[in-house]
Amino acid sequence: MELELLKAIVVVIALAVAVLFLFHRLRAPTIVGFLLTGILAGPQGLGLIRASEQVDLLAEMGVILLLFTVGIEVSLKDILKLKKYVLVGGSLQVLLTVLAVFLITLYLEEPVGEALLLGFLVSLSSTAIVLRIIQKREEFNSLHGRTTLGILIFQDIAVVPMMLMIPLLPGAVHAASDPPLLIAAKALALIALIIICAKWVVPQVLYHIAKTEDRELFLLSIVAICLVVAWTTSMAGLSLGLGAFLAGLIISESPYSHQAFGNIVPLRDAFTSFFFISIGMLLDVNLLIQNPAYILLLALGAMALKALLAGVAISLLGLPLRIIVLVALALSQIGEFSFVLSKVGFESGLISRENYQLFLDVTVLTMAATSLIMAVSPKVADGMLRLPLPSKFRARPYPSVSKELAALKDHLIIIGYGVNGRNVARSAKRENIPYLIIEMDPEITSHEGKNGEPIYFGDAAQEAVLRHVGITNAKVMVIAISDPSATRRITELGRRLNPDIFIIARTRYIQEMKPLHDLGANEVIPEEYETSIEIFSRVLDRYQVPRDKIESFINQVRADGYDMFRSLSNEPYCSANLELMSEEIGTLKVCQGSPAEGRSLAELELEALGIKPLAVHRDNDTLSHPDTNYVLSAGEIIILLGPEEKIHKIAELFSYNPK
Repeated sequence: MELELLKAIVVVIALAVAVLFLFHRLRAPTIVGFLLTGILAGPQGLGLIRASEQVDLLAEMGVILLLFTVGIEVSLKDILKLKKYVLVGGSLQVLLTVLAVFLITLYLEEPVGEALLLGFLVSLSSTAIVLRIIQKREEFNSLHGRTTLGILIFQDIAVVPMMLMIPLLPGAVHAASDPPLLIAAKALALIALIIICAKWVVPQVLYHIAKTEDRELFLLSIVAICLVVAWTTSMAGLSLGLGAFLAGLIISESPYSHQAFGNIVPLRDAFTSFFFISIGMLLDVNLLIQNPAYILLLALGAMALKALLAGVAISLLGLPLRIIVLVALALSQIGEFSFVLSKVGFESGLISRENYQLFLDVTVLTMAATSLIMAVSPKVADGMLRLPLPSKFRARPYPSVSKELAALKDHLIIIGYGVNGRNVARSAKRENIPYLIIEMDPEITSHEGKNGEPIYFGDAAQEAVLRHVGITNAKVMVIAISDPSATRRITELGRRLNPDIFIIARTRYIQEMKPLHDLGANEVIPEEYETSIEIFSRVLDRYQVPRDKIESFINQVRADGYDMFRSLSNEPYCSANLELMSEEIGTLKVCQGSPAEGRSLAELELEALGIKPLAVHRDNDTLSHPDTNYVLSAGEIIILLGPEEKIHKIAELFSYNPK
């Protein structure tokens, strides 16, 4: 038997490596790869594994560790930060989905217990797949990323009470022997014990273990806490999964939660893979082959229903249509925890083998389609915005434009009120530059509006929203959001509505600069680029490289990506705020043979025209605030501050005209 188990593990791991490598190249979800591994290794495929019971034991350990890490990741502080999305959005999405599936299943004359179970299963989405895609796109800080995360957190927490309720549902064969009130009393007693352990016992134990600086001892202690609590709940007549989740909660409130999570993740991933592989071994491929159209229609119907109900729930939060579409499509698949609950329901006799197999096939199809659906979701959202929908579905109705707002000219429009948006607004306020803010988060809009900020709720990707803040009369628009597709859409729309506006867009990566420039952005600030410059400048500074050489290198690097001079020097070209000046910044090159060559700044009488020389740049040297006696030479670049028309007028002094 030991050799059979070893053979099963070797076969599973070797086959999983090959399948996952292929799925990585195809950019397909890892979970679907594990399921395919189970199909190939199981009796429906190549029949390579016989020790299925031993694999099931490993799978059970995977479920325990999976719920344990969910408990560690569930921070009460994080829940409070996302309370609106977690408690309101999450509860509405789960309740609406459970209710809809329950009523549909009852209409099809299925038993009440099975109808409720199917409602539980369909209401859950794939945290692993969705969060991995959001993480790769760097969209966690976007509004739709935070909303999706909040609802997924609620779903993960809801798994625990659902698991407790399954043995109590009508028709459960292996129903709980204890009455519901006794089970509730046991659960409350365990929760009280958990609170005591989380407050006083576990932090002290982990403190003394951490002092030993022994990684193996720390890891074993974490695993021991998980298994002891899980075993205790099992002895009390509750599920192992509940105990594992509660054990994670105990550790999550300690200072050692991050280290514990980092240590346990490799074990979780290894054992959880066996769980998904064991599910794949149970899949009836023949059912899918014999009824492909029927199963495909069921999968599409389930995803459409989930997306519709999730959209209804999110719309009640007061979010814009674009966010509703993005989040609804991201939550449209059935998740990995549904496998856990479906297995419990099948063992409890709540669902027939035929329906169980049908559910597994439908779930795998919805998971496989997630990457594609989330990839096209921005285009779907943009398409929805173009539809002739009633105004209440497109954006919140705005009050009539006030006379002050209608009279605004040459103002600044700030899209997004995160860190970047706040800094731009602060600078504009200090320089008395009129500005307006557009923000999609209703909580931020309400809070900052009470603080006196000129902030408006809305999706800047909608034409009506930009027109409301006077896009046609604005001088500058700063796009400071972290949604790449929305940034592209706003850039294109802003340029179309006001061909003369100066658009500054923030992006994460260098490769996103060219598409934004092509759409009409005047300046694109890539975080990746600026971060790399800041890093190497500080590295050179630590090695005592002279500051002028560092500045020279910075200018050389930036010349490839930017059209204007900027400096990280402690002594900037000028003390004014160059980005938010009401006057223009211009750069002129002194051409050989031009009237300006060999003449001093005083002779050019620039200040009489209202033009101030800020700096003169030649090769790798920059002279800030040049004296009026400074004589210009060919090849130098002078940076000027003044009215745009005046700078254009004197430009002929710096160019060579043989006539």
